[in-house]
Amino acid sequence: MKKPILLLMSVQFFVYLGFGIIIPVLPEVIVQQGLSEIHVGGLLTVYSLASFFTAPLWGSLSDRVGRKKLILIGLLGFSLSFFLFAFFIHNLTLLYLSRVVGGIFSGALYTAVTGFVGDMTTEENRNKYMGLLGMSIGLGFIFGPAIGGVLGDISLQTPFIASGILTLLLLVYAGIILKEPERTGEANKRALLPKGGMMLWHYRIRNLFLLSFMVTLILAGIESTFQLFQISAIEITPKQIGYLFMASGFVDAAIQGGVVRRVKNGTETKWILGGQVITAIGLILIPFTGSLFWAGVALSIFTAGNALTRTILVSLTSKESGGKYGTAAGMTYSMDNMGRIIGPLLFTWLLTTMNGGIYFISAALAVISIVLIFMYRKSSKTLRNA
Repeated sequence: MKKPILLLMSVQFFVYLGFGIIIPVLPEVIVQQGLSEIHVGGLLTVYSLASFFTAPLWGSLSDRVGRKKLILIGLLGFSLSFFLFAFFIHNLTLLYLSRVVGGIFSGALYTAVTGFVGDMTTEENRNKYMGLLGMSIGLGFIFGPAIGGVLGDISLQTPFIASGILTLLLLVYAGIILKEPERTGEANKRALLPKGGMMLWHYRIRNLFLLSFMVTLILAGIESTFQLFQISAIEITPKQIGYLFMASGFVDAAIQGGVVRRVKNGTETKWILGGQVITAIGLILIPFTGSLFWAGVALSIFTAGNALTRTILVSLTSKESGGKYGTAAGMTYSMDNMGRIIGPLLFTWLLTTMNGGIYFISAALAVISIVLIFMYRKSSKTLRNA
């Protein structure tokens, strides 16, 4: 494998590790300072907002100044966000600022990295390398919460100081190893609404976009509230929550690697229906967890269902796009981001008003979203033969 690809995989890994590392630490920071739990959702939301709205601007800048420069700028800014969070962990205003900074520069890294890979690959091998970047993102989500929980057991600042230092080391390594690629195409600018995307909404693929939003909305709600609920239910620690999220991450990987590849063409909607039912069962179990073990069981059941739905949904959306793979992927990304923007704030607010009752609402949303699959099946307005 080419050295630049390994380095770019490392960059993506650290970006999403940085997103995941805060999950087991943030609720503890807010609870210890006696702040409203809604700030957990707020701090997760501003990160996604900053990334979402600045990524298209970074994409244009990447075309003008070059991929390498933008990667180095992104790593420097991302590192700064970790140090800001660590050193001003008792200042709520600066915590929000650190999350905005992190979101802004994560957008720079994503657009520059995908543009870099687009420049150095051909049509034949691009999917392979984009897949490797996707794997790095998945590993970041798996190990981020685990590392955050273990290092957070030392002190709440430790995970962020460690991440800041590692990102700076990656910056130095990238500066030495990376060479600006020959320009063969434009960066993936991650437009807010992909060009031609609105046309897709006239076809039944729109139901898959809406389902993608619902699936991510529920996932973001769990990420932002699960630990807060378990702190009051079983006095869970950041270290324990880190282990639970790591275990559920491996469940996610097992589903994607062992189950999804066995799904036969034409049976996707049946598997998605099953995935949403499993998701709902996991959510219903959460309010009744009275020990660490059962909290892990409920989280793992939820993760299994969510992973099954998410992965098959991506595949089905691609098949339904009528060859407009990039446009459909961009629209799915936009819907996912809306879920990550709305979910944390909405569900932490609901947690403050109804405690464990929010998981019954989440389960109801998972079941109701099945209607979108039936609407998709019933519609004959397809792009498959376009």
